[in-house]
Amino acid sequence: MFFVKIHKKLGREVLAICDEEILGKTLDDGNIHFEIKAEFYQGEKLNEAQVRILLKDFQNYNLIGEEIVKIAIEIGVIDKDQVIKIKGIPHAQGLVI
Repeated sequence: MFFVKIHKKLGREVLAICDEEILGKTLDDGNIHFEIKAEFYQGEKLNEAQVRILLKDFQNYNLIGEEIVKIAIEIGVIDKDQVIKIKGIPHAQGLVI
């Protein structure tokens, strides 16, 4: 399962998705301090089939977690070279300006 939240600001929408089990964790990796905050990611709880459909509808996204990043790569939403790892956890962002 995944936590999904759609942020709307200034006429844009950003899709935020994280793997369920990492919500609330803090990742410290060298100079990177990344908090997987409920305020940002915790909206609806969706299954894999639901996030696959949703990912195809968005160009702006913030994804973190092994499973969600793997799905996004599988369906061609992101390329492997867009992924960074923070404390071993895959993270990808995309924004169309």
